[in-house]
Amino acid sequence: VQLVESGGGSVQPGGSLRLSCVASVFPHSTKCMGWFRQAPGQEREGVGFIYTVGDNAYYNKPVEGRFTISQDKAKNTVYLQMDSLKPEDTATYYCSGVERERLCRWTEFSYWGQGTQVTVSS
Repeated sequence: VQLVESGGGSVQPGGSLRLSCVASVFPHSTKCMGWFRQAPGQEREGVGFIYTVGDNAYYNKPVEGRFTISQDKAKNTVYLQMDSLKPEDTATYYCSGVERERLCRWTEFSYWGQGTQVTVSS
């Protein structure tokens, strides 16, 4: 199992970044793919997830309307488009997946990447 994130970096408030996650288990072994983030000194929190079949996506309140998750099954890749970034979005972002036989709940994510850093600062 391998999940590799990329696309992190530093951006000014109001800017955009797109993260990518190439996952060996996606799409054949996943029910959904998601993104989490963890800021220094804080617990990891869910950002959003997308169902592997059907493309329905869900987002947590802090990012709703600003972030968009999409997927390209032919490329085994899931994306997180982040717009209107705020300093409070600064965190390490992790790609994650739920096994195909499980339900898409925040507690069911078991495949993990190594993370990519996003810093939003002026």
